[in-house]
Amino acid sequence: MAECQNEAIRAIEAQQAKVEPRSPQWMVGEQLKDICRMEPKSAELIAQDLEKESMSITEAEKKIKAFADGHKTGNFSCVTPAEADRILRQFYGLPEPEATPAPEPAPSRQRKMVDLADFL
Repeated sequence: MAECQNEAIRAIEAQQAKVEPRSPQWMVGEQLKDICRMEPKSAELIAQDLEKESMSITEAEKKIKAFADGHKTGNFSCVTPAEADRILRQFYGLPEPEATPAPEPAPSRQRKMVDLADFL
């Protein structure tokens, strides 16, 4: 992992230490760490942003909660991982993830047709 990724993860973990484990704010940190591990360019931006109090994981969580509150069904609200990712990318000004090429399909094997009449 690049040094900027390690720096960003350390900054996230420092903020996570200030909140309750497994709280919504802590979970935002986990999602950000996943982004940092996969995207060095995003990790650099996140590390810079986390230096500002207005860009903390607590403030990011507020954006996700606002989205959830705005999309309630009765007493239930939910934010999918993809929605949370989009919200975090907007909040931190991160680029969209690079598209990973689709794996090449395995060479097809020709199947032989079996005629059950051949066994009679």
